[in-house]
Amino acid sequence: MRDHGGNLDQAIARFGGAAEGWIDLSTGINRQPYPVPRLSPDAWAALPRRGAEAALISAAAHAYRTGAAILPLAGAQAAIQLVPRLGPPGRARVLSPTYNEHAAALRTGGWTVEEVTTPGALAGADLAVLVNPNNPDGRCLSPAELRDLAPRVGRLVVDESFADACPELSVAGIPNPGIIVLRSFGKFYGLAGLRLGFALGTEAEIAALAAMAGPWAVSGPALEIGAKALRDDAWADDTRARLASEAPRIDALAARAGWRLAGGAALFRLYDTPDAGAAQTGLARHGIWSRIFPGNARWLRLGLPGSEAEWARLARAMEEADAIHP
Repeated sequence: MRDHGGNLDQAIARFGGAAEGWIDLSTGINRQPYPVPRLSPDAWAALPRRGAEAALISAAAHAYRTGAAILPLAGAQAAIQLVPRLGPPGRARVLSPTYNEHAAALRTGGWTVEEVTTPGALAGADLAVLVNPNNPDGRCLSPAELRDLAPRVGRLVVDESFADACPELSVAGIPNPGIIVLRSFGKFYGLAGLRLGFALGTEAEIAALAAMAGPWAVSGPALEIGAKALRDDAWADDTRARLASEAPRIDALAARAGWRLAGGAALFRLYDTPDAGAAQTGLARHGIWSRIFPGNARWLRLGLPGSEAEWARLARAMEEADAIHP
């Protein structure tokens, strides 16, 4: 199994308790999700209809401020698995460290994968992948930098799963034949269980991905909820403002615990700790689950709490010595 956040079952197996008693901060999923509207009976009982898909695509074009072709899929993960099949396997480079699914999907598809640490090192690849803003360190590249990079690779995949909070970073606005953009609905809108995401690109590329995805790639409930949420500009603006105010709040708690900010984005923060495994264990004793990384013994990532009660519990846990030095 590949290493991910959201592995609350592992926390329960190690430390006990029921899922509802835990605060899962191991992901970058918004813990104040979009309020799910009442759904039509057809959303559950009928096969998804083209009209509902068209409404979702129109809403996504509005939210992402784009005229690109758009394909709704069962999460950005579905796009990650399909993109390697757009052409014959060759040399791929992934800007790392980042979400491990990109390299894994490419290797499964027969690609030779090199993980590189600077944007310039992507040049010359048949397919290059970067996440912007990046997970887990929040590294950001400007749209100008990405458009300059695109002609230097065969195809550039820009995963914007965390870009909803900073739309000025997106390159989705102008269709570019050298760039495919991936978007995740579940993270910013906090409805990861809905399994909804998008691929954006040229008409030809999106048609090819659609043929691989097949009919009914997105469920009826996802079509209806996504179409409503992606047009709710007031909710999105309020959420961006809230997230911007909460990042300094969690950073201050971490600083008092002696942790150094190593990066992050609006929905998650990455800290350099003396011992990430010990810090994770200490927090887990208070029913708070965090994300650590096999390749770095000092990094610990935290999502943002979803309520004042969760904030208070995190503050208490981080103030107690056994949360930091078990």
